[in-house]
Order: sequence, then structure tokens, then C-alpha cells
Amino acid sequence: MADFEDSHSPTWEGTVQGQVNLRDAVDRTITYVGPDGRKYKLGNKLATLMVRPRGLHLVEKHVLTESQPVPASLFDYGLFLYHNSRNLIDKGTAPYFYIPKLESYQEARLWNEIFDYSEKALKLPHASIKCSVLIETILAGFQMDEILYELRERITALNFGRWDYIFSLIKFLGHDPRFLVPERPLLPMTTPFLKSCSVLLSQACHRRGAYAIGGMAAQVPIKGDPRSQEAIDKVVADKKREAAEGYEGAWVAHPGLVPVVKSVFDEPSLESKNANLIAEITREDLLSVPEPKISEQALKANVAVSIKYLESWLGGLGCVAINNLMEDTATVEICRAQVWQWIHHSAKLPDGPTITQELFRTILGQEMARITAGARPQSQATNNYKIAGELLDALVTSDGFPEFMTLLAYNYLR
Repeated sequence: MADFEDSHSPTWEGTVQGQVNLRDAVDRTITYVGPDGRKYKLGNKLATLMVRPRGLHLVEKHVLTESQPVPASLFDYGLFLYHNSRNLIDKGTAPYFYIPKLESYQEARLWNEIFDYSEKALKLPHASIKCSVLIETILAGFQMDEILYELRERITALNFGRWDYIFSLIKFLGHDPRFLVPERPLLPMTTPFLKSCSVLLSQACHRRGAYAIGGMAAQVPIKGDPRSQEAIDKVVADKKREAAEGYEGAWVAHPGLVPVVKSVFDEPSLESKNANLIAEITREDLLSVPEPKISEQALKANVAVSIKYLESWLGGLGCVAINNLMEDTATVEICRAQVWQWIHHSAKLPDGPTITQELFRTILGQEMARITAGARPQSQATNNYKIAGELLDALVTSDGFPEFMTLLAYNYLR
């Protein structure tokens, strides 16, 4: 997947260069020389290329129509389609898109109308544009059958996105104390509301003839690190759960995990054949949030990971390995959403203080000092850390819930 969304910092240079890379990839002329002098080029057997445009909520400020910035999703989609659709079809494949952030079947219908219009404008065969849809909002979790219906001529798969799904639950329901969520380590996919949506996705796909694709395995294996095997064991356990729920495959963040994950889904499983025998998922199942346990360590981790990621994003890199996990924008969104909610509802640490703006700012100062220790004063990284801290403060201490981090941070990018 070539990602213009959560794994991408949408600088103008990076966005345009990404389109150039895609054109060269479709032409099969793309090459790369690494810092160590090693040369890379495409082999004879290629994976199917998918492109993820930015969400409907974002704009591309560098391109105007009637003095207004164009929708970023249409910019990413349209530029790729215009330059590559015919070439892809001639090569026996197709333009495949991976649609993020949908909240309703109406948005799915809009995308289908965009696809129809594009095919007519570019004289492409009807329904030659294909798509997969990422289920990563609590609203879309209630409308998966309807989304599949609206895109019925084009849909290949639905995929479940855990962090953004939890972020979405907080965004839409987080003002209600009944939906106060615990820290991230206590929200595995076996958590009732997450497992319910996961099973429902598999059931919907199998009823409608689409593939069910499991979540991203974000681990980054490191040679010689004894913790790598422990991380791989966790990946295998999680993928076995998905296979048992009826999933056909899953995403990975690092190519080293491809054979690990592939081996799980290639293994015949009687459990997966029985996935659709699970009892009907109810509204209450989709909204069953566990007890809100929150540790000071988790609060500090949310702050630290957010600062590190935001510094990278402000520097033009939207996909970064932190603590052996590949992190993207969804990481910051879930981290800051949790901290905002904990402050908003005056959640308590076990045997400790209430989580307040003052406590958050104390921890923010401590983590900033720890992370930036040794950094050169007045350097770009130091300046980015400063902006990252200010952004995080604005995101978690506001009275209302800021809808998307990227809407606040985009103006800092060139």
C-alpha cells in the first residue's frame, strides 16, 4: 500500500514526490540507492499496488479551485488515477484504492459516484476502479453492510483499524463517562467492543462476497534482539485469532513479518469455517467498554510517544519506528484522545492523583526534557519538539474535543 494518509506527513514536496514514485512504480522503472550504496529495483513478481488517499476531512492547501483549497482525498486520488489508470489496466491489473475514515454509507456512495464519474471522464471500462474500505470509525462499524452495498461493484475487502476505531469512539462518545476507556495496553482485540466489531466485519464480508482483512501487525523485528521473538509470538497469536474469526489475511508494517503472518493464514483451520456460527452481535456488544484502569506509566507513555511522533511528522516523516513498533498518525490520535478524556472526566490513577491539566503539563515538561536531552539548541529538531509539545497541549487541554490532529498541525508544514 502506498499511503498518502496516516503514514504520510503531507508536505508539498513529499506528496508530489510520492506521485512521481507511483508513476515510476507503475511504469516499473522505479529504483532506489540507499545511504550504504545498495541499489534496489523491482523484480519480476510484483505485489498488487493499492493507494490510500487522504480522508475527506482534509484539504490540499497548495492547489486552489476558485480560491479554495481542493479536497486532499480528490487530489491524491485524481492525480494517481489520471497518470496511471490506463497503464495499470493495460498491464492486466487495475487502479486499486484503500479508502480511509468513512463514517457512513452516504460517504461510500459519494466515493462510488466519484469512481463512476472518473471512469466516464477517462473512458475506462465500467467498474474497473476497485477499492477496499478501512473500518476505523465507530459510526462505520454500525453500517458495514450498507457500505458494502454502496460499493458493491467495486469492493474487494473491509479491513479493521483498531487505534483509529478507539479514537473514533472517544471522539463521538467520550463526553459521556460511561465510555471512559482504559490505557492502551488494556485494549487488546479481545476487548468485548473491539472483538464484537471484528467478528461483525468478518460476518458482513462473508455475506456480501468481500474479503475480511485483519489489522496491522505493527511490530518491527530487529535482528539479534531477544525481544523480537516475543513480539513475533504476539503477532502469531493475534493472527490466529483473526483466522479463527474468518479473516482471509492481514496487513503488516514490516516486510520481515510477511512470511510469519502468511503462514498463519495458509494453515487450514476448522475454527475459521465456524466463524459465522458466533451469536448475533448487538448494539450493546459494540458499545461495551471495559473498566477504565489507568496507570501513571501509561499516561507518560501516551505523552512521550505523541511528542516523538509529532516531531517526526513535523519534519516530513509520517511513519516512524518507536519502541520497535511502527507508528503513524493514528497513534497520536488515540494517545491524545485518551489523555483528553481522562482529564475531562477527572480520572484517577491507582493510589495516586487525579489526572488534571496541571498533572498532564508536569508530565509533558518532564518528558520533553528527557526526550530532548542532548539535542542542539536552535536545531530544527529542537524547534519541532517545541511545536509538538504545544500541539499536544492544545489537543488534550481544550474544552471541546479537537476533531483531528492533522487539522491543527497541517499549517506547520510547507
